[in-house]
Amino acid sequence: MTMSMTPEHLEAEALQLPVRERVSLAHRLLEGLAKTEHAKARYTPKQGQYLSFIHYYTKIHGLPPSEADMQRYFRVSPPTVHQMILTLEAKGFIARVPRMPRSVRLMVARSDLPDLE
Repeated sequence: MTMSMTPEHLEAEALQLPVRERVSLAHRLLEGLAKTEHAKARYTPKQGQYLSFIHYYTKIHGLPPSEADMQRYFRVSPPTVHQMILTLEAKGFIARVPRMPRSVRLMVARSDLPDLE
């Protein structure tokens, strides 16, 4: 199969496959589409700022920021920062170890982050 095949050519080839192979192919394509859509999940502008802050703070200081560092930078309350951390984690943008300080890791490529304002 070449990369220049049109969708019509691919569909015609798929229709020549036995039914079981067509079903298997359809499932694999749908799984790939679901993964692609998840990867495209975007963050809000505010979430992007938190992600950029985590990136730059970690790069400058050699360790991730504490919630208190984020609170001071964004001038918000401790519950606001904590809720943002939980939201970013739930969406898969960061990973962390609960109840372990400074354990936040970015799961987003630097090229996907906005500039820090």
